[in-house]
Amino acid sequence: MDAFFADLADTYRDAVKAFYDAGCRYLQLDDTVWAYLCSQKELDAARSRGDDPDHLQRIYAEVLNHALADRPKDLYVSLHVCRGNFRSTWISEGGYEPVAETLLGQVDVDAYFLEYDTERAGGFEPLRFLPEGHKQAVLGLVTTKTGALEPAEEIKKRIEEAQRFVALDQLCLSPQCGFASTEEGNLLSEEEQWDKLRLVVATSQSIWSR
Repeated sequence: MDAFFADLADTYRDAVKAFYDAGCRYLQLDDTVWAYLCSQKELDAARSRGDDPDHLQRIYAEVLNHALADRPKDLYVSLHVCRGNFRSTWISEGGYEPVAETLLGQVDVDAYFLEYDTERAGGFEPLRFLPEGHKQAVLGLVTTKTGALEPAEEIKKRIEEAQRFVALDQLCLSPQCGFASTEEGNLLSEEEQWDKLRLVVATSQSIWSR
């Protein structure tokens, strides 16, 4: 397994360089393994297979950091963590506390896209592990699983809650995930998707343009 993870890290490193050489300056990695390590059910399943979840955290962090070790300074890299997004369903649940210290404190990316649209994601307390500085936590407070629009004032209140642990200039707002992780998409119309994006833009402007 050590050889596998070493090869995996090298492969990711080559891919990152290839994207950069092709002109990419913003790269988003989709890494759902972290959400599995937040789920008690999935943690129990890992242990039943003979894995040590704490050891897996360290391995996953090392793979990512190796892949990004030589990235140019003008390449901005973000990491997306999701709990499942097939036809408006989900797979895992649980707050970020089990992985936050490693994920937010040790993985060398510029921003984290974090699912926060339901109670399945837990509270904002794990954000205390985000180091002060340039790193950003992008809060996925607007769900992509249903078409109902979240009240803008409720979104603002939740961002204020997050500010107990992270400075406002290190916070951002986004949808919880993409609208179509698979070709089937989620259970909302195209216009509802545009309404969600307009809500994110308008709410963000009202918060960060003060």
